[in-house]
Amino acid sequence: MELHNRSVSRDVRELGTLLGDILEEQTSAETFDTVESCRRAAIDYRNGDLESRTPLVDDLTGLSTDDQRVVARAFTTYFELINLAEERERIRTVRTAAQDGPVEDGIEAAVAELTAADGEIAREILDDVLIEPTFTAHPTEARRKTVKSKLRTIATALETLDERTLTDDERDRVWREIEAEVTSLWQTPQVRNRQPEPEDEARNVQWYLENTLFDVVGDVYDVLDDAIEAEFHEEIDVPKLFEFRSWAGSDRDGNPYVTPSVTDTTLQRQRSVVLDRYREQLERLAGVLSQDGSRIDVGETFRASLEADRDRLPDGARTAAAERYPNEPYRQKLKLMHERLRRVDDVRPGGYADAEEFVTDVETIAESLRTAGADSIVETHIEPLRRRIETFGFSLASLDLRDHRQKHTDAIAEALEANGIDYRERSETERVEFLTDAILQDDPVLDLGRTESLSAAATRVFTRFDRLADWQDEYGTQAIDTYCISMTEEPSHVLEVLFLADQAGVVSLPDHSGLDVVPLLETESALSGARRIMGTLFENEAYAQALDARGRTQEIMLGYSDSNKENGFLAANWSLYRNQRRLGDICADHDVTMRLFHGRGGSISRGGGPMNEALLALPNATVTGQVKFTEQGEAIAEKYANPRIAERNIEQMLNAQLRARKQAIERPTEPVREEWIDAMETMADAARAEYRDLLESEGFVRYFEQATPITVIENLDLGSRPASRSGERTVEDLRAIPWVFSWTQSRCILPGWYALATGIDAYLEDGGSVETLQEMYDEWPFFRTTLDNAALALTRTDPEIATRYAAMADADLRDRFLPRLIDEYDRATELITEIGRRETLYTREWLGESLDLRNPYVDPLHVLQVHLLDRDDRTDIEERTLRLTVKGIAAGMKNTG
Repeated sequence: MELHNRSVSRDVRELGTLLGDILEEQTSAETFDTVESCRRAAIDYRNGDLESRTPLVDDLTGLSTDDQRVVARAFTTYFELINLAEERERIRTVRTAAQDGPVEDGIEAAVAELTAADGEIAREILDDVLIEPTFTAHPTEARRKTVKSKLRTIATALETLDERTLTDDERDRVWREIEAEVTSLWQTPQVRNRQPEPEDEARNVQWYLENTLFDVVGDVYDVLDDAIEAEFHEEIDVPKLFEFRSWAGSDRDGNPYVTPSVTDTTLQRQRSVVLDRYREQLERLAGVLSQDGSRIDVGETFRASLEADRDRLPDGARTAAAERYPNEPYRQKLKLMHERLRRVDDVRPGGYADAEEFVTDVETIAESLRTAGADSIVETHIEPLRRRIETFGFSLASLDLRDHRQKHTDAIAEALEANGIDYRERSETERVEFLTDAILQDDPVLDLGRTESLSAAATRVFTRFDRLADWQDEYGTQAIDTYCISMTEEPSHVLEVLFLADQAGVVSLPDHSGLDVVPLLETESALSGARRIMGTLFENEAYAQALDARGRTQEIMLGYSDSNKENGFLAANWSLYRNQRRLGDICADHDVTMRLFHGRGGSISRGGGPMNEALLALPNATVTGQVKFTEQGEAIAEKYANPRIAERNIEQMLNAQLRARKQAIERPTEPVREEWIDAMETMADAARAEYRDLLESEGFVRYFEQATPITVIENLDLGSRPASRSGERTVEDLRAIPWVFSWTQSRCILPGWYALATGIDAYLEDGGSVETLQEMYDEWPFFRTTLDNAALALTRTDPEIATRYAAMADADLRDRFLPRLIDEYDRATELITEIGRRETLYTREWLGESLDLRNPYVDPLHVLQVHLLDRDDRTDIEERTLRLTVKGIAAGMKNTG
């Protein structure tokens, strides 16, 4: 059976032709010819038909500013459309593979692997697993929401052409719709005219939760239930396996615009959104559950539940349900449930107190239907709703609060000083003792509501905790129950947050703690000091009581971005791996269940790469079943904009986590040879030294400023958060996202590979062998994943393009740094292909094909960007064109920061 009518090559060809026609129609034949000339010159050079890029450079630099802008827009729009074509091809691959049988990294394959264990072990694995994707507002999404909406419309039309049998007239009508949307896309501004506000970022995250994930989660559970039923001869109940969380509207680290009002608005909107979706679900159910009450026995439990609703709600609602559906008990029940949902956000009584009450009603309907012999209705309509309620609750996504640890220290010190207590000058031990005693005593030390005499910074911190109590009262503890502390270095940094929560009434030990306090370990000193930090906390009387109140589960966040920026790619990856094992040992020693929170970004240098491979490469000692990770920027759109791709991503996550948990139960500590660990220590030490030497070399920051578009990226309206922490231009102060984004734009993606070759060479010079490295690659998932991820960054690096950017730098800086970078690139390429025993850097053939397709079309944007960056006085049009080249290259590379 043919599943599809089209191919990726056809999509690319026809979309490209359509764009060309629209370009000529909207501009002129001359302008179209100009774009075509640039395109052909770029392709001819890549194909070896031209000796240099001089014709392309001459074409672009000789254009008027208006024509340069059109060229930038043309290639940017091309990539937006080609990305849709490649997305469609991903869906074809998924559907074809599913038709041919269970896919290797799908749910059925994971369940088949569980059958190797008995039913009891399978239940244990399922009970342990909880996967928590956490959406952040980090500013790496370069596209406007309006542009994304138009692209979704085009994607839907391509799906219709590909998957439906159409008449010629129907096909022509769909193409006219695509033509209209591409025309509108061409006429729509690509560059934002204002900086996004935190509310915009929160709405962006909510869109994916509401329009994609809410629907596909039930389908994933359905596939899992079917697979378990097929493989196991005993009944195995599937618990909640997913929970979605968000930082959008609640992450205050370095973002002064995220106020309590923003968080309040976010909580309210998220609850309103999810309640609306539930009401839609009940309305659909009412169309299904039309059973005649005189012909079936609904059961005593259902009758009691229906009568309780009648008593709970006023005469109007009760009468309306009875009169509209006089002999249809399920519809009466659904009508009253619908009314109770309306009253969740209402001052009137009768609403659901929490999502658990709503689940109970749904389960009551399910039980009644099963008794009436309607199991198929339960499986098709009721179970997916129950899964959605368990996953999304009444909050859609739980919010995590986050702020820098220094903010808490300063606020507490300032308030205590007004009370005659010198907290600032106390030692770490003295601070821990004071905070412990203050938390354990019954009387409050501070009144968080009295901030008249405090600074604005301290007031913000105190008001946040004061409002936290209100938020939990209004929306439920689950809606906002986690507080992440960035740059945690000491136990007192964690106890300070627990103290503030205690003063707010969110924590009342030993009986109640409404907050998971999460240290973010991101510097080398924090990671290497993990046993001191966490051990001190676990043995602390106050913190131990808080742990007990939270089920003895400790969430610990690992910062990939700043760790990489501080130590370089190889050293950071090794430090994270080594310290994850250490954290697993610490938690096991104190009988604490660890939930690692991986602060991963979209790029390789910030922990990006295939999620399922990353989960399977974690040390077994850290795989407790619970795992949390950030989803950021353009990665959110790539993974979750299309429902089928979203479902596939979730299935891959579940496959990896089920298999990883099974491995961890069977082998709590994976066998890693001592010689491999010694080899990694040697490589990491040498790599860190080389990377730090590069960053600390005189003039390197100036070279970075001159050889990348960092000055443009800092001023792009990508997100609401400032690009640097203090406004200073240093590598340490610059946020990881613009740091990586800038190198990506200039095609010298050093954060993803620099010093890797130096590290490996140090090991070889110390007596190591390539054969041992090959064994490590074949047998050690951590090492293989590390090298494969570096290979992805190297694949996207283009030394020739990077050299064009370097030409903008002062000659002495260029001569000092460019050869150093290219030598490291060349040697890393050579070593990875040798260790991996392959001819190319990439292991997936489609990646090479994609790069071959994209590179000629990215080249004109690079040439134009360098030309504009090198101009001292840019006009407004040139400034807008320059920004547009950034968007276009990001679309072409499918990566920002």
